[in-house]
Amino acid sequence: MILIKKITTGALVFLLLSACNGDTEAADSVQSANAQHPNLVLTSADVQDMREHLTEFPMFEQNYLATKAAVDAQMQQPIVVPVPKDAGGGYTHEQHKANYKTIHDAGLLYQLSGEQAYAAYVRDILFEYAELFPTLGRHPVIRSSSPGRLFWQSLNEAVWLLYSIQGYDAIIDTLSDAEREQIESNLFVPIATFLSEGQPGTFDRIHNHGTWANAAVGMTGYVLGNDEFVQQALYGLDKSGEFGFVKQLDELFSPDGYYNEGPYYQRYALMPFVIFAQSIQSNSPEIEIFEYRDQILLKAIYGAIQLSYNQLFFPLNDAIKDKGLTTEELLYGVSIAYGITQDPALLSVSRTQGDVVLTGAGLALARGLAEQMDEPFPYQSMQFTDGPMGDRGALAILRSGNEPGHQALVMKNTSQGLGHGHFDKLNWLFYANGDEIVQDYGAARFLNIEPKEGGHYLPENETWAKQSIAHNTLVVDETSHFGGDPELAETRWPTTLQFDISESIELVSAQMIGAYEGVDFVRTMAMIKDPELEFPFVLDLLNVQSEQGHQYDLPVHYNGHLINVNVPMNANTQRMEALGSANGYQHLWLKAAATVGAQTDLAQVTWLQEDRFYTLSSAVSQGQALLFTELGANDPNFNLRRENAVIQRVTDAPEHSFVSVLETHGEYNGTLEFTRDPYSSIAALELVEQDEIDFVLIETIHGTRWGLAISYDPQASTSHSISYQGRAFDWQGYYQLFEL
Repeated sequence: MILIKKITTGALVFLLLSACNGDTEAADSVQSANAQHPNLVLTSADVQDMREHLTEFPMFEQNYLATKAAVDAQMQQPIVVPVPKDAGGGYTHEQHKANYKTIHDAGLLYQLSGEQAYAAYVRDILFEYAELFPTLGRHPVIRSSSPGRLFWQSLNEAVWLLYSIQGYDAIIDTLSDAEREQIESNLFVPIATFLSEGQPGTFDRIHNHGTWANAAVGMTGYVLGNDEFVQQALYGLDKSGEFGFVKQLDELFSPDGYYNEGPYYQRYALMPFVIFAQSIQSNSPEIEIFEYRDQILLKAIYGAIQLSYNQLFFPLNDAIKDKGLTTEELLYGVSIAYGITQDPALLSVSRTQGDVVLTGAGLALARGLAEQMDEPFPYQSMQFTDGPMGDRGALAILRSGNEPGHQALVMKNTSQGLGHGHFDKLNWLFYANGDEIVQDYGAARFLNIEPKEGGHYLPENETWAKQSIAHNTLVVDETSHFGGDPELAETRWPTTLQFDISESIELVSAQMIGAYEGVDFVRTMAMIKDPELEFPFVLDLLNVQSEQGHQYDLPVHYNGHLINVNVPMNANTQRMEALGSANGYQHLWLKAAATVGAQTDLAQVTWLQEDRFYTLSSAVSQGQALLFTELGANDPNFNLRRENAVIQRVTDAPEHSFVSVLETHGEYNGTLEFTRDPYSSIAALELVEQDEIDFVLIETIHGTRWGLAISYDPQASTSHSISYQGRAFDWQGYYQLFEL
């Protein structure tokens, strides 16, 4: 059979069908692979290599010894397989999680050590589950439209199966036919059937829940020799290719490898994607799954790394903010990618992770690290398109460099992100000095902390975290984008107008039409390097247009302690009230307000985060308001973090342009008791609008003057001109940065 590198969806479905149904070379491959174990993520060749070098490379030996110690300790305790009772974070939930981890790890240790006790332990746990599972109905905690039996939601059931089937694959050759029959007939076949035919709405769903179910059932099919499970997993219950793993690869990733739900769920979904893909590669290598869609899975792994700062993922959409590159999903992702590419830059990521997985690829990583072959990972300024065809917006990342502590600006111009998406078109985040400076709340959730809503999403995830005012984007008339309607939001996305990287300036510009009826807005953000300044500064220009008058709010959720404001504030020192009554405003305490007077055209707000100062300088006009807020109003259970924001407000305006500069400056050293440059270097900020061209003037106290001209014309060959203070500025294309 001859295959080309870039396989189309139809061609891949044909190959998979032939692999499972036809009297072909592929069919022989599947059948023969089922006769050999292990043959999912681990193969016999991997095991032989790992045994020979088990203690040769420090990182690998470290994990092996830690895993062995944990499993050995567990084997001294009675096997506990409780009747399901609790939601996420509760005792039975956590016990079943611990059990699948033990099943997986003990099976792995059997393969590496050859000690029969590990295989017997896995067998005995699975016997317990084979006795329990047939007695279970729906889980008693009803909080999901797709409930499980062992767990409150079937997603966790799929995770259990994905891990446990690997442990079973590792010890299956030690079992008698009767033992295999008992475990497979009473446990693995029923649970795989439950996750597939028993929950078609989840299994045939283009979503990370569907991915987990597809992967778990497909891997079970490979281990049990059940071709029906394999077919269903690969291309849906009806085997049409409209659903299943292949369709997930088509629909959930953009051509650049960006995952529809955002970086946090890209991390989570990577596990079933890469684990099942490795299993496909082991059983049906002729499919060349890692070559599919121009190596989309490798792009997704590299993309997940790029979508991070200081090892933590950008917390877009429903994201837990402490998740990063050290998660198990990325440990597997990096090892699998390295096993394919041998890219030395991945070694530096692995060194940062401080661990490797116990697989053949993990051993290769440990070998490369021991031999110090690693090179720095190239974190870059780049843009990830969104949507299956790359035509549903994009996520832009601007970076000042590749060194630790560099500055990074993220502008979220993506599509909604399914049910986990937030209403935050043209939102932005900013990082510097290793910290999140202009921040996003992420998800309102205490993951697996049972006393907090059973570890599930809090009510405030809907009333605050998803609402537009919770983000650094335009809010019109105190309502959220798309009226908070996720189905409407799925039909509209921003349009990227420009993305360009040069030595002195990095710039991204995007337009949003349809977030509000009759209101359009364009946002242009740039990172500009001024040789007179210690750090690059960020320019933010947001133009909003409408035929009707509206209230426009533009928040900046800053991380740090307020140091100085250059306009008089009226602070609420005795009593505070909520800023509004709905759409997230009900959760904001109004702590202070300032109204811009006739003599002020530059408002500056400075805060301190760790040992560095940050100043937001904004061009303002008379009557414009600055509102200083703190999160926590209407929060009787103290579910929300106490975070701060400054909101620029303009009332009764059909159109308006918000122009701001964020500057990083100075230093505070509490140990040595010195402060350097606590005041901003921005002296003036002005916007000139002329014939639909914007010209932003930025002047520093050092006398440097910059002019950014924006034509909003994407044609690179079109000439433009604007006059400012008697001087003509000419350029071609979308924009030009002038040093005056």
